[in-house]
Amino acid sequence: MTYVPHTPAEVAEMLARIGVGRIEDLFEVVPAEHRFPPVELPQPLSEMEVLAELRALAERNVDLNHLACFLGAGAYRHFVPSVVQHITSRSEFYTAYTPYQPEVSQGTLQAIFEYQSMICDLTGLDVSNASHYDGGTALAEAIIMAMSVFRGKRNRVVISRAVHPEYRETMRTYTQGFGIEYVGDDDPALSLEDLAALVDDNTACLVVQNPDFFGRVHRLAPLAEAAHAHKALLVVACDPIALGMFKAPGAEGADIALGEGQPLGNPLNFGGPYLGFFACREEHVRRMAGRLVGETVDVHGQRGYVLTLSTREQHIRREKATSNICTNQGLNALAAAVYLAALGKSGLKKVAQLCYHKAHYAAREISALEGFAVEDKTPFFKEFVVHCPRPVAEINERLLREHRILGGFDLGRFYPERQGQMLLCVTEMNTVGEIQRLTQALREVAR
Repeated sequence: MTYVPHTPAEVAEMLARIGVGRIEDLFEVVPAEHRFPPVELPQPLSEMEVLAELRALAERNVDLNHLACFLGAGAYRHFVPSVVQHITSRSEFYTAYTPYQPEVSQGTLQAIFEYQSMICDLTGLDVSNASHYDGGTALAEAIIMAMSVFRGKRNRVVISRAVHPEYRETMRTYTQGFGIEYVGDDDPALSLEDLAALVDDNTACLVVQNPDFFGRVHRLAPLAEAAHAHKALLVVACDPIALGMFKAPGAEGADIALGEGQPLGNPLNFGGPYLGFFACREEHVRRMAGRLVGETVDVHGQRGYVLTLSTREQHIRREKATSNICTNQGLNALAAAVYLAALGKSGLKKVAQLCYHKAHYAAREISALEGFAVEDKTPFFKEFVVHCPRPVAEINERLLREHRILGGFDLGRFYPERQGQMLLCVTEMNTVGEIQRLTQALREVAR
């Protein structure tokens, strides 16, 4: 056991024994220019003073409680009922991690089971896991699952350029070494019909987003027919709020549906943690990553819940594992379950309708402004593209500085062919007054 001196006298005695006068002398062998500079710490403060200083620093940040927000692009400001935080903050859920022991985890297991059931209802598919890290991870796992269905005999993935660009970045990073050939998202001119024509007998899956990254809504049935004609899978990334009013992807022929579950009762949280929801057809369930909770009965015939399927290499033989995904974002999934249960089918439909109608009202108002043009030839949900008369970064800077408005997403950041185009998002949280403020602010900026 190593002895550590505590008092100044003990330190002095230790230094004397090794023949140096100061602790600093121990570092004489390090050239002066490479030594760490003296740390000039401020004088100590009381707890009250520290809290006051931290509060002052926090108030220098912008936050969505004091701004009108029209920024979406994958993370959305939706209303979160207070019951969500009330339930997720309970210690029984908040401190629980993994329900390995069903006899002491029935509450957590039932909550996950209910979450899975609601995701299946939303997507129109047979089984859902719980869950993935975020929407991008869910997409990567969907592609790996599609490759697994064909046991490595197909290595081609056709993917739309209108799939979230960060999802596509995650997908490529995640699947390095798989030998996958990605086609379709490198050509801005390709339509969905063109993508469908690229599917061949070496294609594992066709990947699209609906509503896509630009907010546009598409019919999936023709894409499903094109994919299934070559026995490929149709993978659809979707907005769960949109599923409150649009046809479920499973009903249109999708084999896998996934997306970002953050809009379902999870606040923006400075960018995470988020929740990747994932559902597929039952025939593919054993190739699905993540966890699956099932309902069963105990020895007395009473209903109970168990971890039915867990395909991590930690739980089964490594060569049989589908993924080493290591946590199920259980608290985020619980928040989504509480949110969906609180709203119900009619409540979710109402939220979706509010987003739809407010977004279309905003689009009409902005399209009437001189210098601005709205892309509205294709139906859209809550996001739409606006062609701007000035650089988007300049417009957003002025909106924030002069009008306390958080503007839209600069599409030129990921799409060079879309310089000067802004992706605006309108949710149920945006009032008519805020939309009118945005319209007036854009009018002033254009001048």
